[in-house]
Amino acid sequence: MQYEAKKPEEYLDLLENDWRKERLLDIRRIILEYAPELVESIHYKMLSYGNELIKVFYLNAQKSYVSLYVGTIEKVENSDILLEKFSYGKGCIRIKKSIDISNTGLETFIKQTIDIWRAGGDTSCY
Repeated sequence: MQYEAKKPEEYLDLLENDWRKERLLDIRRIILEYAPELVESIHYKMLSYGNELIKVFYLNAQKSYVSLYVGTIEKVENSDILLEKFSYGKGCIRIKKSIDISNTGLETFIKQTIDIWRAGGDTSCY
């Protein structure tokens, strides 16, 4: 889904108050607490986290899941184990209603991705 928001606060206000907003806010909290230096903005009509040079994450509420876009799925050590409860592709992790993210490796995955970015590593999809 696409949301016509210019600022993160507007984006959050446009979301329905349902499980998708709850999951999105949980993921947002993990990102912002672990990496306060990442700037939250709107890019491609989604929440984005990064700096002027690179976006590390994109976060969006879809119709039946929440999407966390990241270019490092295969580059994070043990990503297949950390994300075993999720459906994911090359650069998109799909968080469905039935998944309690506190009982998964998603937080560790996010932190490892940020650590790669902080160390100057490649966090792109290429």
